[in-house]
Amino acid sequence: MPNQHVTPHPDGGWQVKGAGNEKATSRHNTQKEANAAATKIAKNQGTEVVIHRPNGQIRDKNSYGNDPYPPKG
Repeated sequence: MPNQHVTPHPDGGWQVKGAGNEKATSRHNTQKEANAAATKIAKNQGTEVVIHRPNGQIRDKNSYGNDPYPPKG
């Protein structure tokens, strides 16, 4: 299952896109809405959400499955 990327949509707003996919899974007005949608998908698939800044740089990552470096404790 591909990781879910939250990126700016070329026509405005934000999109959720599976890694390697050409088309967006969903499109949203705000990054917050797109992040919520991506989180729901990632939790269902056991994958990761990768949140990008408006300039494309990665801002944050959240893992919801097979984390290679789980927290210790």
